[in-house]
Amino acid sequence: MAATQPAVRPMPRNTWGTVSWLFMRISALALIVLTLGHFAIQHVFNDVHNLDLAFVAARWSNLGWRIYDALLLGLGLAHGFNGLRIVLDDYVTSHTWNRVLCWVILIVGTALTIIGMVAIIGGVRRT
Repeated sequence: MAATQPAVRPMPRNTWGTVSWLFMRISALALIVLTLGHFAIQHVFNDVHNLDLAFVAARWSNLGWRIYDALLLGLGLAHGFNGLRIVLDDYVTSHTWNRVLCWVILIVGTALTIIGMVAIIGGVRRT
């Protein structure tokens, strides 16, 4: 007599949870590389006492450094706010409050990213 196995439904692959899980892993790897590069540039190759407005202005005069800093800022904020959303999913059991707080996280995260990107795009102007 053979035992019958319950039918196993395949897990959907493109759900928001799957995309979020994958984003956290990829962004963490990218952030490790970007952060170590930032640390090396700011603290190993340059003396901390030389980091002033002129250093930032010279660095941001190159589009590549602006893109680098924008990636560091954007990925850092997205990774952090996505992590906060995951923690909310674990601890806020009310569907309504969870949804409201996720929207608050999205709005605050987007606003901070826009403010940071405007600062990076606007650059540093010495007077």
